[in-house]
Amino acid sequence: MIPFLDLKAINAQYRDELVEAATRVIDSGWYVQGTEVKAFEQEFAEYCGTKLCIGVANGLDALTLTLRAWKEMGKLKEGDEVIVPANTYIASILAITENRLIPVLVEPDMATYNICPINAEAAVTEKTRVILPVHLYGQLADMPAIMDIASRHNLLVLEDSAQAHGASINGIKAGNWGHASGFSFYPGKNLGALGDAGAITTSDDELAQTIRALGNYGSHKKYENLYQGVNSRLDEMQAAMLRVKLRHLDTETQRRREVAIAYAKGITNPTIKLPISPDSTLESLANHAFHLFVIQTKERDKLQKQLTEAGIQTLIHYPIPPHKQNAYKAWNSSEYPITESIHQKILSLPISPVMCNEQVKIIVNFFQ
Repeated sequence: MIPFLDLKAINAQYRDELVEAATRVIDSGWYVQGTEVKAFEQEFAEYCGTKLCIGVANGLDALTLTLRAWKEMGKLKEGDEVIVPANTYIASILAITENRLIPVLVEPDMATYNICPINAEAAVTEKTRVILPVHLYGQLADMPAIMDIASRHNLLVLEDSAQAHGASINGIKAGNWGHASGFSFYPGKNLGALGDAGAITTSDDELAQTIRALGNYGSHKKYENLYQGVNSRLDEMQAAMLRVKLRHLDTETQRRREVAIAYAKGITNPTIKLPISPDSTLESLANHAFHLFVIQTKERDKLQKQLTEAGIQTLIHYPIPPHKQNAYKAWNSSEYPITESIHQKILSLPISPVMCNEQVKIIVNFFQ
């Protein structure tokens, strides 16, 4: 079986470095809010091009705490509207409703699967306060257009960069477009920890201070609590693991692009819609991080079964859109035809930095 994502092999490349980092943490005697977290926050902020980075427990907390911080700062209040793509993982929306804000779902761009700026602007009302673009599959949403809309309507922008570590537009990376950005370092992400972890990037000092306090029981100073906060902190061990893997992220991303190009050039079956052109080059794809390689076909379920039988593992990202989930029953009768069509047709092929050329060839040959 060609695995969808071989995490063991990915981490095995850096085993000696990871063991050294783990040993350093163990021997330090300091396991929460220590030097490893501070170092990672600085290194990741520099990587993204932002002034600040705040480590948190996971990607959902990164989004939730940012919105909560804006409420505490008086920039948002309960009942304000947040524009968010209908085509996304549910975490993007959970962060909104957790803060008692109102998600306004908008249809994506069919070519990129990301939020459509035209639809986003059409959804702006007098209650809109935030746009939350999600950078799906490793490709940034149209951030120049989104930021223009935000500027003209005086809106905050919170990027969901959970799938886009290192992706960019015009040299500006994910995490450095909006007023803030939430990252996930779940093990399967392009920059993955060896457990749960997340972070927020921003260049807003007040926002960063508020988030840091909220994630530490609402405390900015030991035993003094400004807010009714939570416990959401990046721990020393995961920070140390992430520091190792951050050093290799660009090299791994380059390999992902090579695999994507091989797919695009080799999969010529006309019933398969590819996410990139067969003429793509490493240079033309320099902005795409290829967290996932997502194809479309009307016979998705049949194709997935055939691939499984051929020893090729695939996944669906995602089989059920948020507005059809039981968690949001009030939306179940809503219709978002583009989103629903996408969720019925998409299939993610294996793509990872440890895939060998022979594995790629086997997958390409399957489609001949």
